[in-house]
Formats: sequence, C-alpha cells, structure tokens
Amino acid sequence: MSEPQRSEGTTRRLPVMEKADETDGEKAAGEAADREPDQSASAAAYDPLPVLDGENGGERRFWSARRVPAGILAVLLVAVAGLFLYDVAAVRADRPAMAWRRSLARQLAERPLDDAWVLAGAAVAVLLGLWLLVLAATPGLRDVLPMRRVHPRVRAGLHRGAAALALRDRAMEVSGVQSVRVRAGRKRVDVRAVSHFRELDEVRADLDVTLADGIRGLGLSRPPALSVHVRRPGRKG
Repeated sequence: MSEPQRSEGTTRRLPVMEKADETDGEKAAGEAADREPDQSASAAAYDPLPVLDGENGGERRFWSARRVPAGILAVLLVAVAGLFLYDVAAVRADRPAMAWRRSLARQLAERPLDDAWVLAGAAVAVLLGLWLLVLAATPGLRDVLPMRRVHPRVRAGLHRGAAALALRDRAMEVSGVQSVRVRAGRKRVDVRAVSHFRELDEVRADLDVTLADGIRGLGLSRPPALSVHVRRPGRKG
C-alpha cells in the first residue's frame, strides 16, 4: 500500500515542476522580447569590383550643356541688341529716338553713382555675372553617376533614380523585408527598410550582403558607401 502512495506522490509533483519550468521559460522569453531592439543599423563596408582597362576609377562627372540658361541669355541679348539697333537706325534716318532711350540716357547722366537705383542695378548685374560664371565652371548633371569605362571612346552614366530603383528591387528579395526606401547619392546609398519578421540583425546582415553585391553590379566608377537601417513596423492606432 505504501508503494502506490509514493508513486502517486511522485506523479503529483512532476506536473508542478513542469509548470514552474514553463512559467520561467515564458518569463525569460518575454523579457528577451522586451529587450529586443526596434531597429538595427550598419554602415557596411565592401570591396568594389576592379576597374577595367587600367583606369583608376576617377571618372569625372558629365558636363551639362546648360541649354536653358544659354537660351534665355541669348534671347535677351538678341532682343536688347535688336531694339537698340532699330532705334539707332531710326535716328540715322532723321526720325526721333524712342522715348525710353531718351529717358534712360537722361537718368544715367543725372543720377550720381551712389544712388540707390544705380547700386541696385549694379548688384543685379554682378549677381547675374557670377551666376553665369558658376554655370560655366561647374559640370552640373548631379543626378547622373559616371560608370566605369570599358571602352576608351565610350562613356556611360547611370541616373541616381534608376540606381535607387535597382537596389530597391534587390532589397525586396531579402526574406523578412516588408518595405524599403532607397536614396542613392553621389557618395552614399541610404537604405531604410521595415522588417515584419525575423531578427533585425539577420535582416540587416542579409541586406548588407545583397545591396553590396547590387552596388558592385551597377558598375559605377566611384561606388558609394552603404548605410542600412532596419526597423519594425509602427504600431497601428
């Protein structure tokens, strides 16, 4: 009779110990979930592909033709020159000069150099000249990224928007990525992704590898740096 009692006592105590272990495990899991970070970030380093044909990877930016500023300036110069030429020809034909030219000549003769209107006109002319000099001395086309030169007579460029779209498609292939936003600059690619499952560090590590391979595949002359940020989706409500 005593053996069944000991057996029953042992059987009663085992579930109690198992429940306690399960409770402790649930508490530990809850604490680990509370300590889980809401975002993970990295500045990934990668080795770009070797430059072809002995180039040093220092392809310069493309120069803009500046068609719009040049066209506006040419139209203004032609209009002003044509107007003055017509007025001079009219005076040579014994006709009176235009009223605006007589008024302008009188104002320039009578107004002193320190007059407000004279200073304002001079400032506008100086700013316009500086703007034209800056346009002439800078390459422009900041949205076009130069690519490695494969043939010595062929230059290629990739638009920053196209590069960002290609990298975004590569990032969406990573498991756990719900949405991603890619901003491609001349010196850095900024990636901000939202992950709805998997560990954030694992998703970020996969994004580092995938996007580094994607940047190498773009064939840029100066591959930009890579910055990856991964976070959880925001709570609704």
